[in-house]
Amino acid sequence: MTHVITSACIDVKDGACVPVCPVDCIYTGGRMLYIQPDECIDCGVCLSVCPVAAIYEDHAVPAGEAAFTAINAEFFSTVTGWGAPGGADARFTTDKDHPEVAARAPK
Repeated sequence: MTHVITSACIDVKDGACVPVCPVDCIYTGGRMLYIQPDECIDCGVCLSVCPVAAIYEDHAVPAGEAAFTAINAEFFSTVTGWGAPGGADARFTTDKDHPEVAARAPK
């Protein structure tokens, strides 16, 4: 099981979730943050600090946000080619986004 960042994060990127993640599995994209699903240990700390309620357990993602489960995973494979970097740091920050995120109108 993993956690998923959804559309509420687009153009917000508050970042309160990043420093509390014990395994550094939350990475910065251009318009939103992304959780690397293979690195997430399902602790839920990120969910508890997100001020915009953008993070869900993968089995609890609302139906209208379901695409974000794949969007988070695809960001690491097809968009950035990072795979599982093993921990977020400055080397793994980008201005790129998943095509579905990039195509959304700014809030």
